[in-house]
Amino acid sequence: MKNTEDPITIIGAGLVGSLLSIFLAKRGLKVQVLEKRSDPRLTLNQAGRSINLALSHRGLRALKEASEQLQQRVLSEAIPMYGREIHDETGQLSFQAYGVNNECIYSVSRARLNTCLIEEAIAHGVEFLFDRTIIDTDVVNKKITLQHTEKPYVLNTPVLIAADGAFSNVRKSLEKKGVCTSKLEQIEHGYKELDIYPEQGMLIAEQQALHVWPRGAYMFIALPNFDHSYTGTLFLPITGDALSFEKLSKPKAVLSFFETHFPDTLALLPDLPAQYAKNPTSFLCNVYTDRWHFDTWLLIGDAAHGIVPFYGQGMNAGFEDCRILNELLDTHKENWSVAFQAFQVARKINTDAIARLAMDNFIEMRDLVADEHFLIRKKIEAALCKAFPKEWKSLYSEVSFSDTPYAEALAIGKRNEERMNKIMTDPTIDVKRWEEEWRKIVFLVGSRQFKKSLLL
Repeated sequence: MKNTEDPITIIGAGLVGSLLSIFLAKRGLKVQVLEKRSDPRLTLNQAGRSINLALSHRGLRALKEASEQLQQRVLSEAIPMYGREIHDETGQLSFQAYGVNNECIYSVSRARLNTCLIEEAIAHGVEFLFDRTIIDTDVVNKKITLQHTEKPYVLNTPVLIAADGAFSNVRKSLEKKGVCTSKLEQIEHGYKELDIYPEQGMLIAEQQALHVWPRGAYMFIALPNFDHSYTGTLFLPITGDALSFEKLSKPKAVLSFFETHFPDTLALLPDLPAQYAKNPTSFLCNVYTDRWHFDTWLLIGDAAHGIVPFYGQGMNAGFEDCRILNELLDTHKENWSVAFQAFQVARKINTDAIARLAMDNFIEMRDLVADEHFLIRKKIEAALCKAFPKEWKSLYSEVSFSDTPYAEALAIGKRNEERMNKIMTDPTIDVKRWEEEWRKIVFLVGSRQFKKSLLL
């Protein structure tokens, strides 16, 4: 390792902090990671605390560049999901593929993934110090004050990277010092996890899919786990006179709600009232921070740009942060201040874009995925992607299966929407015409006139 008087300090031993520590340790740097929680390897049961994670291309690439062995270990315990399995109110199912070439994303356990990352980091010489809480920061003199057991102590941190999540103590302390400001954009919906155990999970026909019960103002989803269980998540408004977590406070009301709106989930959740009462209700928010870098200090991941989970990109964006920061350290020869400044310039426009896309995808998942008009639109768009791959790129594929910057993907999505709006103005478009005419036009004819008028 390089000889440095003080190690590089990472705050937060979650997913982003642990992965970043591997990148830095492989550079030959001495790295320490401080975490307010106890060692998560000793408390693997995270039920009721976090939405299951969807690992896609950006995250997989970062894992591979950190350690190909690490990527393979993570994939060995992941479940591929090739699309959404939509459950309507009558129990009928319809499948919507994510990609046009059988691409998939992966359902992974947050707890297991965190354990893999920490163990890999320790194997590379990273030091983890748990039960350390940040109580003050001195950004001018590059020191932090920590609470451990009973007595606070001060630590020199000439290079500090805060990866301590959307409610970052480092960011809050820096805001009190007046060196940055942040906005937490809370949405009206919150979430509650409901575990579907392996024996009930076996009742779900398609394991390699993300299951969605879209109901407009509310939604239930279930992601598969390696042991044939599922992590279910209910999304509802937190408060309000209509259906909300505030109103659903009694067991009878909870059962009645599920019987009415999610009847086919009752067999999957035999202990529904008990789980509902036990598991916490959490709120969702986007985090926008105006400044991420402070000379040789940096905010990264959710501490800088937390997003709601509806595009499955929070972790992937955080992992991409780690990869891009590592590349910038190469470019700027480990000049931390310059690399940190370049990092914000490169990333903020893109993390703002994925936050917007995540909100748009929430509306799609809860309101549109069961709509017949929307489904026809998606079928036509998928066919166009296959027929004209250079001229028509799928927004979802650009976000989930490529390295296209999020801001560019957002622009592609806007362009696709405008072109699809033009196509969908044809009043004769319906399922029958799709089957009889659109397939012929797109796959067999590939009409130049059609291509010119609708694609370019």
